[in-house]
Amino acid sequence: MSTTVPVAPLSTQDAEVLVTAARRAADAAGVTVSVTVLDAGGHLLAFRRDDRAVLISGETSTRKAYTALQLDTPTAELVDLVKPEGPYHTLPTALDKPLLFIAGGVPVHRDGRLIGAIGVGGGAPEQDHGFAIAAVEGLS
Repeated sequence: MSTTVPVAPLSTQDAEVLVTAARRAADAAGVTVSVTVLDAGGHLLAFRRDDRAVLISGETSTRKAYTALQLDTPTAELVDLVKPEGPYHTLPTALDKPLLFIAGGVPVHRDGRLIGAIGVGGGAPEQDHGFAIAAVEGLS
């Protein structure tokens, strides 16, 4: 008989740590961004858009976080999978969900379990991915 050890869910305090770390990384690079943090159920825990960030970055950060959460994979690793020859090529249109296959979304794990996701939008996709990774590493 196996026992399951409870894992603490992503808290609002954790979400603020993630937002702060992502924004700090973006600020250091001179990039204005939006940052979204979702819990394991896909509910919004934190959102912050820099005053000068492009308006669409709020939407892209949220969709990136949602996609990373639903597929439990960084969105940077999914980009090639949705190309016409990729195994997920129909996924973006198959669901009525806000999926976005652009780098910048990263799942958040605690003790090996998925507890949420972060999405960053506003920079180049590679930059957004780096800011999200820096945030997740800062939470550890």
